Formats: sequence, structure tokens, C-alpha cells
Amino acid sequence: MRELVGTCQQCGKEIFCLDGFLNGVHTKDGKILCFDCEKGVEESIDAK
Repeated sequence: MRELVGTCQQCGKEIFCLDGFLNGVHTKDGKILCFDCEKGVEESIDAK
């Protein structure tokens, strides 16, 4: 089953729930990010 959950708050890509698994991440502040944008956020934090 594939269900639209929302869009990435950074790039606008559609985020789906695929057979019970979120195809993205929920941030602590309640945003939804795709895996590509979440990886970019982690890399910028690690660089500091």
C-alpha cells in the first residue's frame, strides 16, 4: 500500500508511507524531510 503523507519541507518532494514505513524522516520540530534533504542537514551539522 502506498499513501501520500505530505511533502518535504525543504525541497517539496512528495513523501509516502510504503507498507507502513515512512519514506522520509520526522524532525524533532515536527517537519517531514525526504532522505536526501535529511542527509544534507546531518552533513551540515557534522561540519560545524
